[in-house]
Amino acid sequence: MQTVFIAGATGYLGRHLVKEYAQRGWHARALVRNAESATASGLGAHDYVTAEATQPDTLKGCMEGADLVISALGITRQKDGLTYRAVDYQANLNLLREAERAKVKRFAYVHVLGARQMMGVPLVQAKQAFVDQLECSPIPSTIIAPSGYFSDMAEILNSAKARRAWVFGYGSKRLNPIHGADLATAAADAIERGEAWLDVGGPDTFTQAELAQLAFEVLGTPAKICHVPDWIRKAAIAVLPHVTPIHVHGPAQFFLTALGIDMVGEAYGKHRLGDHFCTLSTGIGESTARAEPSGAAA
Repeated sequence: MQTVFIAGATGYLGRHLVKEYAQRGWHARALVRNAESATASGLGAHDYVTAEATQPDTLKGCMEGADLVISALGITRQKDGLTYRAVDYQANLNLLREAERAKVKRFAYVHVLGARQMMGVPLVQAKQAFVDQLECSPIPSTIIAPSGYFSDMAEILNSAKARRAWVFGYGSKRLNPIHGADLATAAADAIERGEAWLDVGGPDTFTQAELAQLAFEVLGTPAKICHVPDWIRKAAIAVLPHVTPIHVHGPAQFFLTALGIDMVGEAYGKHRLGDHFCTLSTGIGESTARAEPSGAAA
């Protein structure tokens, strides 16, 4: 039986990766902070490694016997005083160095679509810096760059519930967000094929205005979509770092920058965003957590 080592296993995508590889007959080993709580949450890994990826000494020996490492490790919402550089770059680099030492056959990393267009964003800079290191490693690699997660779309539905949604400019930028289960399958397929890079998204592409319209349609309420001048988005990106703490402006810079570009990857999967919105509107939707906030050992 082949063994996959999954970092970021308790996050939104990580949970789907654990399930996907278990279903494919792999032995799933999960990097976690607390094995007891991970087990209680129903993660379903075959075994657990309790360690902090930001502390390389705690990783020694954890990848012995692993055939594949997949890292979905990173910060989305900052807590614990950790920086993007410390987690999205250095913690992943610590994982890579341990994988090299253990002679793991392949290392897969979950990046972000359109990174080269967002290099002014600290989160993306840290991710890309790691990708640069990964591509220089002797270990063959697969980089998965998703357009966006279904879990990120909940805010659109929440705005519609509040009877008003906001888009920048004409709301004409496009994206095709993907469900975590579909992304896990797409990633596993790309890894199995030995692909070096996969830009991927869900089966349906929307403009930002169409996403807002979809949310109102699901709720069965009249659409009230307000168009905000795009210069306000650009101004916020520039000003927020000077007037807000990092845990506020860090993710805001990322999402505001992403709203200014098309985020469309190769269409993949069977889950439809409209169905997801319907599920969320009933209050029984899946967790919207994209990743364990600190990312230090998840």
